Amino acid sequence: MTPEFSRIVAADTVDERPKQIEIGADADERRRLAGRFRLQAIDRLSARVALARRAGIIHADGEVDAAVVQSCVVTGEAMPAEVKAPFSVRYLPDAYVRSSEEEVELSSEDCDTLPLEGNQIDLGELAAETLALALDPFPRCAGADEALREAGMSDGAEAGPFAALKALKDKLGGET
Repeated sequence: MTPEFSRIVAADTVDERPKQIEIGADADERRRLAGRFRLQAIDRLSARVALARRAGIIHADGEVDAAVVQSCVVTGEAMPAEVKAPFSVRYLPDAYVRSSEEEVELSSEDCDTLPLEGNQIDLGELAAETLALALDPFPRCAGADEALREAGMSDGAEAGPFAALKALKDKLGGET
């Protein structure tokens, strides 16, 4: 499957001198990404990336800059948001990739490590994934609490997964 926003850089063109690259998604790419991420819209999506090879490993450091419109999880109301999300990813060539049968303990540094697939690095997909991770997973508009109260789903008291258990405990007289 071809990503909605793809900007390929050949890995063999990356050397020790940092290579500065700026990319931006066009209107069709932003529309398709908005569908993938269940957003009302992506009005702007760009990234600045510095690529450099250090000790045989390609490092991609940069920042995603985006303007998106999310939906309030309670009301569905449009919620514009600005996203500025830094990233730092390492691409390991095949020689560095461990066998999938080995048990591996990951450090926090390993969490931002990707295998180098062939000779290609897709900076567009890196930007898209960074954007997805930076989005608020449960955006709530200013009127969300009031909308819940009006729907009888909240009395203004505690909310969350344990609120019903607390109410039941209170009803039973606080016995544990």
